[in-house]
Amino acid sequence: MDTLNGNGFALGAMWFGTRLSEKTSFALLDRFVSRGGRWLDTSDNYAFWASPSGRGGASETVLGEWLRRHPGVRDDVSISTKVGANPTQAGAGAASLEGLAPSAIAEAVAGSLERLGVETIDLLWAHVEDRTVPLEDQVEAFGALVADGGVGRLGASNHATWRVERARATARARDVEPFRFVQLRHSYLQPVPFAPLPEWGHVIASPEAIDYVASEGLGMWAYTTLLGGAFARPERLQEAYRHPDTERRLAALDRVARRWDATRNQVVLSWLLEGSPVVTPIVGVSDLAQLDEAMDALQLHLQADDRDELDGRQPE
Repeated sequence: MDTLNGNGFALGAMWFGTRLSEKTSFALLDRFVSRGGRWLDTSDNYAFWASPSGRGGASETVLGEWLRRHPGVRDDVSISTKVGANPTQAGAGAASLEGLAPSAIAEAVAGSLERLGVETIDLLWAHVEDRTVPLEDQVEAFGALVADGGVGRLGASNHATWRVERARATARARDVEPFRFVQLRHSYLQPVPFAPLPEWGHVIASPEAIDYVASEGLGMWAYTTLLGGAFARPERLQEAYRHPDTERRLAALDRVARRWDATRNQVVLSWLLEGSPVVTPIVGVSDLAQLDEAMDALQLHLQADDRDELDGRQPE
């Protein structure tokens, strides 16, 4: 399986340079790498909604400065970033996204490379769908970036499964690099199907999407894996997740957590990291204690009976 999982989860850099200062961001990056972390996940649009400029780029800029101040660390980390969802007009938000036209993709990647100060983006994502541009044009544009050496591998974030499959078939027919990774919102708790979520653009990992990833041998990355801190602070749980199956799953989660003297978050991360298919969680943290908690989850290895209990496959 072409997962490029590296060593565990990816450190989410969404708030670097906006909600998190450069000093705090650097401290998190230093600790992550010192503990064996490899993947750093960002986007060209992070975090436009929290930036006075109304545009993205702050996160990539902070990462680029950290890389510049740590000569040689580039050999120890891999960069994941995304294009397609950065506003082209300050303050216009989602109404003016850059999109996935070939010229927009090329311009966005050039900007990301400059801010990050790197020659290659290890994993580039099409952040959101753009159905105003022919899929064939998108496939050709992304494939050209890999052929030119500016990008290592490609992924589709927040795309419908049928669009991913069509894009991959088009890439095969045109002999260019296909999407090898899928990124969706996924966690141990699941929302009510079709229930609206407050976050624009989030696409839930459906059973069909998970089956597709496993069947095709793709790498799967997941965001919002810890539900914005709701496992530790239940009052944060969104309405779409408040239903009877959540109660059952949380009870099972607590039993397994007690068994292993672990936190809810650690059990959830282990459930994702060693499940089938293997999932690379993108984990965003705001302090070193949260980061250490997540890194400690890499030492937790759930047994088959733990997974059966978590997934409701045996009597409680």
